[in-house]
Amino acid sequence: MEPSETTHFGYQTVAADEKARKVAGVFDSVADKYDVMNDLMSLGVHRLWKRFAIRLAQLRPGERVLDLAGGTGDLTNRMRPLVGADGWVVLSDINASMLGEGRKRLLDEGAIGNVAYAQVDAEQLPFPDNTFDCITIGFGLRNVTDQLRALAAMLGALKPGGRIIILEFSRPLAPGLKPVYDLYSFKVLPLLGKLVVNDADSYRYLAESIRMHPDQETLLQMMQETGFERCQYFNLAGGIVAVHRGYKF
Repeated sequence: MEPSETTHFGYQTVAADEKARKVAGVFDSVADKYDVMNDLMSLGVHRLWKRFAIRLAQLRPGERVLDLAGGTGDLTNRMRPLVGADGWVVLSDINASMLGEGRKRLLDEGAIGNVAYAQVDAEQLPFPDNTFDCITIGFGLRNVTDQLRALAAMLGALKPGGRIIILEFSRPLAPGLKPVYDLYSFKVLPLLGKLVVNDADSYRYLAESIRMHPDQETLLQMMQETGFERCQYFNLAGGIVAVHRGYKF
């Protein structure tokens, strides 16, 4: 992107080349309490969402998986037994603090042999084309500056027949859910952030970034425009979260 271009950081308009730095600041601030906050914010339901996403990935022994924006390693930890000793999962994140937390957690749990770690930018993946059988990105796409560029990079890194799994907050669809969800997002989340990590602003950004993220149909169209095929999505929690899946052929 040219430096003169702008994008959104939550509800703020910022220079496109500034967003990555601001997002990094958010995750540097919350990295050590990220898992605790996930449990508090979702009442633990995020674990069910992740389990559903991994089931859609249909992983098999021996496969190679890239877990983008993998943070503290929740998805990686669930996927590594599925690919087995002959496969491997690359836990990756653009943020060194988050990646460090994930590496520490996985090592504490004895995850060695079929896990690798890489600090990477989703828009500029440093892997050869046709490397991975599956790429997952859980609650990370909305933080990417150029989402179409990132989708294209993921498509290139996938093998023919490979699939992408995008787990992300989306648009509530259940009747009456939106006002309750908005109240929770803009009042309760910043308060939790203040109480648990002494950082209300980062969780206010979280709520705003969700509203600026493409809705279910728009993201589906973006995937199709990039070149993914057989694209579909599955709504969870009344549309608060959606899982998109697409294939490379």
